[in-house]
Amino acid sequence: MSNLLYTPTKVGDLELKNRVVMAPMTRNRAIDGLPNALMATYYGQRAEAGLIVTEGTAPSPEALGYARIPGLFDAAHVAGWRDVTSAVHANGSKIFVQLMHTGRIAHFNNLPAGARIVAPSAIAATGTIFTDKDGMQPFPTPIEMTEADIAQAIDEFVRSARLAIEAGFDGVELHAANGYLIDQFLNTQSNHRTDAWGGSIENRQRFALTVARRVSDAIGAGRVGIRLSPHGVFNSMSSDADTDAVYLQLAAGLSELGLAYIHIVDHSSMGAPAVPAALKQGMRAAFRGRTILAGGYDAATAEADLAEGRGDLIAFGRPFISNPRLVSRLRAGQPLRDPDFATFYTPGEHGYTDYAVE
Repeated sequence: MSNLLYTPTKVGDLELKNRVVMAPMTRNRAIDGLPNALMATYYGQRAEAGLIVTEGTAPSPEALGYARIPGLFDAAHVAGWRDVTSAVHANGSKIFVQLMHTGRIAHFNNLPAGARIVAPSAIAATGTIFTDKDGMQPFPTPIEMTEADIAQAIDEFVRSARLAIEAGFDGVELHAANGYLIDQFLNTQSNHRTDAWGGSIENRQRFALTVARRVSDAIGAGRVGIRLSPHGVFNSMSSDADTDAVYLQLAAGLSELGLAYIHIVDHSSMGAPAVPAALKQGMRAAFRGRTILAGGYDAATAEADLAEGRGDLIAFGRPFISNPRLVSRLRAGQPLRDPDFATFYTPGEHGYTDYAVE
């Protein structure tokens, strides 16, 4: 078997030591939304990856929809994240912050006082969301965004991206997957608008492309990636007859902007519908930058997809939780430790930084 997974590569403006990406994973350790020393330890422990993408990070107070997720919109956030980026860089890895506006996937108990829950349309997601105050609560109906709200959200992504560079990040990944705000504009399940931001394929792509263009203008396209989940069903998303066309056209539009990478997530390993292989291949063909593939990989399947040219890098998620030195263990063919699911989203070091680093 070849060892493409462990070979250096270039992504945008960056030289990476290998093709292993630590996927973004919500871990809920940021008390009051502030990155902290515990998080610096966590990411530093896992800096064997060529690229680390952080957990979803809010570019504004209204984006803090979950309990204990971090922000990146003020000086305190910059200071906290600087400790994280320093720890990762000290161990030779690169790190992108994933900017995530939760949109309608939020609850008032998780937001600062006075913050609103906004979305493309006033359509509540189905199901419930956890709050520290009252446990599981139904999703509220969001406020439909006005033109001013849309302009503000775009500006918030741009400002947060600039702060990311100030905090020492090598770039940003725009979270346009899994039912969060950018994805909410793309998907007809959550976007019933009849103005320039909804309806046609082109209009539903407008928010994603505008955010990507504006962020690229601010920090350089070679420092910008984007995560996409075509055919995803998480957070009340669904497919329609135009889904493939939406993502093929979006990949082409993102390519014109010169983004560093597209990050395609396929949750079929967790029981969700598979992303058709032809769509993944079509998106890769339409996009001139790098393609990161994510979704239930092990060393053998990662090598196979790299060797077949299906992607350029492979993202691993849950295996990194319980195997801080995942790259070494994969390369040596060592068995992987199983993670403790009960501690995925709990505060504190247990199930976070206390896995053996070896």
